[in-house]
Amino acid sequence: MAKRIYLVEDENSLRILLQKYLKNEGYDVTTFSNGSCAKEKVPDTPDLWILDIMLPDISGYELIKCIKANNKNTPVIFMSARNEEFDRVVGLELGSDDYLSKPFLPRELVIRTNRLLNRVVISKDNSPKDIILKVGSYFINKNQRTVSFENQDIQLTNREFELLNYLAENKNNLISREQILTSVWGIDYFGSDRVVDDTIRRLRKKVSELTIETVYGYGYKLVDNV
Repeated sequence: MAKRIYLVEDENSLRILLQKYLKNEGYDVTTFSNGSCAKEKVPDTPDLWILDIMLPDISGYELIKCIKANNKNTPVIFMSARNEEFDRVVGLELGSDDYLSKPFLPRELVIRTNRLLNRVVISKDNSPKDIILKVGSYFINKNQRTVSFENQDIQLTNREFELLNYLAENKNNLISREQILTSVWGIDYFGSDRVVDDTIRRLRKKVSELTIETVYGYGYKLVDNV
């Protein structure tokens, strides 16, 4: 069954264009031109909401509050042409899962939608659900902190798991050693950045079916073409 997406965008041409791209990707897309009509459909609990922040009646901020009150596990992507940093921070505080600053390419929304729906599982009764991230043929369970391949668990240390999870969440993106150190080891880490290289080396042996590319002098990229 196709996953359901509710798209809220008041600009007619953009709404039609985004709907076309998402439908071509195989999604069941319902669109709304204002917040009031969308608000009435919050109890439907679709697989994903895509919200424009600036709407002619009620704002995307009010909508996301209603969506999360109905089911806190429902993912939301925000779109905005206003102050990017302010909207991004407020959106995160309200529970948004991703953010796009206008103007953007429709294909970018499709890519972010695919990435988000590949790792988020919605519980219709609002109970906690495991978040599974698929990369290649591996499945990363963020809640249980497990990694499996062909129904076999892969034994990783805590740091190896954190690093793999971070690379998977940013798959196909080049990440610097500094970004990895800050996100995985924390801002208080004062050791050598070679610890990243050592951990990557161990990871490559344990998840040998994954491609972790090295960009010498900069960082790493986990390549996933699935």
